[in-house]
Amino acid sequence: MLSIRKIGVLGRTYRHLNRYRQILAILFSYGFGEVIELLRIDQYLDIGLQMISKNRGERVEKLSRAERIRMAIEELGPTYIKLGQVLSTRPDLIPAEFILELSRLQDNVPPFGFCETEKIIQSEFGVPIDEIFDFPDKTPVASASIAQVYRTVSRDGELLAVKVQRPGIRRIIEVDLEIMLHLAMLMERHIEEFALHRPVRIVEEFAKVLENEIDFTLEAASMERIAAMFLNDPAVYVPKVYRDKSCAVVLTMEMVEGIKITHIEAIEKAGLDRKLLTVRGADVCLKQIFQYGFFHADPHPGNIYALAGNVICLLDFGMVGTVDQRTREDIVELVDSIVHHHPARAAQVLLRITEWDKEPDLRSFEKDVSEFMGMHLFKPLRDIKIGRLLQHLLEISAEHRLRIPADIFLMLKALGTVEGIAMVLDPEFDMISHATPYIQKVKLARLHPERIAGDAMQLASQFMDFLGQFPQDVLEIARLLRQQKLTVKIEQTGLSTLLATQDQISNRIAFSIVIASLIIGSALIVISETPPLVYGISFIGFIGFIAAALMGIWLLVAIIRKGKL
Repeated sequence: MLSIRKIGVLGRTYRHLNRYRQILAILFSYGFGEVIELLRIDQYLDIGLQMISKNRGERVEKLSRAERIRMAIEELGPTYIKLGQVLSTRPDLIPAEFILELSRLQDNVPPFGFCETEKIIQSEFGVPIDEIFDFPDKTPVASASIAQVYRTVSRDGELLAVKVQRPGIRRIIEVDLEIMLHLAMLMERHIEEFALHRPVRIVEEFAKVLENEIDFTLEAASMERIAAMFLNDPAVYVPKVYRDKSCAVVLTMEMVEGIKITHIEAIEKAGLDRKLLTVRGADVCLKQIFQYGFFHADPHPGNIYALAGNVICLLDFGMVGTVDQRTREDIVELVDSIVHHHPARAAQVLLRITEWDKEPDLRSFEKDVSEFMGMHLFKPLRDIKIGRLLQHLLEISAEHRLRIPADIFLMLKALGTVEGIAMVLDPEFDMISHATPYIQKVKLARLHPERIAGDAMQLASQFMDFLGQFPQDVLEIARLLRQQKLTVKIEQTGLSTLLATQDQISNRIAFSIVIASLIIGSALIVISETPPLVYGISFIGFIGFIAAALMGIWLLVAIIRKGKL
């Protein structure tokens, strides 16, 4: 498990001081100096500021805030790049305006040496590397922030791809996460704008994501699960995993020779059918989501290859998503209500599948959903693009402070990505029409006798549990009443405001009575010519009139400040 600990300004932070200064200096150089000042940690910048270029400051001023954040993340290194990539799939955690920019993050880092790879493999498997693999080329074919991949050959002569985790990456991640958590805590404490997005929760969830990503046994399990889903489908291929040559930091797979799905010239040169590949690729995505509820969540062109016989091959299963049966049915109901122009029902389903802190104004929300339908649906199906629908849906959700759960967003994003690939292969392809049979199948499954019977049995079981538990709950309440341990708290919202208003009114009345008494008393004293006299006027009466005048002015100012006479 990743060891993430909270750090204090003068505590464990000192152990990471150089890295802390480096992070803050990069943030400052990209125009986030005001944030650093608000966090009250500028004391760490005495060294970092010396590294900032004036020319860079002038250059970044012309960029948007989202662009500056993306560029800063790329410079901050592997942990932050991975954070940005994860956040680009989490509209429930960050504003929609940053989603597109963070999805452009590049994850190309210099490779580490083969000697390090050799040490890792020998350490994990306890035997010399030559007894397991033969490396014709010691240069990796790909290098990323977490790992790099080699083309190799097994002792049996099989062509393999070996994914090896970067040495020391766990320690690097832990240090960065400790600093990240400390910064998040300061943001929640000092910056209200950032506190709304709950940065501490973001860091904690990110730590869980990274924990899964640096454990290659989980990626192997995802590969095997999706391979089993398409075991009897000759149109889909998932590379074989070699469990005996894999562990938490090494993943060994079958090396597949194919053509990147968007390399149109190579596909045509190989004599493959672009239209058939488009249909099969769409089927792969739709089956995973609507039939199995477990899907490859990052189907970009680099992770989809075309093999001989127009076979679709999926690669890189580091990011997967899950949607349960109930969620799939909710999505289908949402699509059905949108297609049949029922904004009220669509709004209710959206509220059901999203998360919020405060329920939005339903009438305003329904109005926006209705306008959303009008913008996208009164056109031919082939002109309706899932990607545009997704972006507009995110904007509506953000406007009403609704958060789309991560797995639902990943599902929508996967559909949009596959649709984009389909348009490259076959510009005439209609994703909406192709998805209709899968949507209809989910709808019909709800009416299947087995499903109805299962739901009825579940409802009956829950009712029996309630009947069994109810007498015990009543007896427990009676026992607490007898022991005088049960208290009922009634909170009357708005009552405190009413009491404060009444208190204010009574104070003003009392104040007015005091002023009137002073005026009347002073008048009697002046009339009776009570000594001492000044110019024939009672000095005590005169002082009373002055006091009454000052108090009257004070009362008048207080009333005017409230805006009501």
